Amino acid sequence: MKIKGKTKICMVIGDPIEQSLSPQMHNAGYEALQIDDQYVYVACRVNSSDIENFIKGVRSMNIRGISCTMPHKIGVMPYLDEIDDIAKKIGAVNTIVNEHNKLIGYNTDWQGILTPLEKITNLENKTVGLIGAGGAARAVAYAVTSKKAKLTIYNRTLEKAEELAQEFDGVAYSINEITTIQSADIIINTTSVGLHNKNEVLVPKEYITKNQIVFDIVYGAETQLLKDAKEQGAQTIAGIEMLLHQGAAQFKLYTEHDAPIEAMRKVLE
Repeated sequence: MKIKGKTKICMVIGDPIEQSLSPQMHNAGYEALQIDDQYVYVACRVNSSDIENFIKGVRSMNIRGISCTMPHKIGVMPYLDEIDDIAKKIGAVNTIVNEHNKLIGYNTDWQGILTPLEKITNLENKTVGLIGAGGAARAVAYAVTSKKAKLTIYNRTLEKAEELAQEFDGVAYSINEITTIQSADIIINTTSVGLHNKNEVLVPKEYITKNQIVFDIVYGAETQLLKDAKEQGAQTIAGIEMLLHQGAAQFKLYTEHDAPIEAMRKVLE
């Protein structure tokens, strides 16, 4: 790194944050484009109770960009000056850009979903079996329905699935009805199942077919869901692809440069 007095700071915030790979990914991109004297990217653990003071600090320190991960994607929203229309629709912000002390909120998670999927399929009229109904699920719902896919949502709390389904013109099921997911063209897991226990799954192997695409947004070691999908002959997309492509969209917002995807992918792998 070639940090100087003019170097702009970007950072990812969360609680916890120590597991984040975003600093390695973004800094690799800066180095690849030889702009590592202009930008540096760090991680910062921020407690939810401190988020208002943190945003004040962003303004006073003129921090260029903030990537928000759990649990801050909704909590930061009241303290921003402007929120992009897509982020409003999704109901969460994962990216804040400081434009001359005007803080603008965006959401790039949906691009992290859409880009890998569209590399291998046309989403129009495809049926997507979405597991989960939280913040990440909202980004997925927006992404796939924006391309005219049909949405089916599975969640442990049926009421939450029904709320999300109503908003994005989908159908809701309890996770206990997961057997019906075998008719989906695409399965996307947005829950944390598989994050801490890599052997845990919500979709039994026998309900995955060779004609499906299975996308697990959990990144790190390969999850059991993806292992099972490969054994069944399905196409798979690992969570690292979402991390990479949502990060690439952030990179463009922060620096106004196109992200060097392969350099960023290399450091993640």
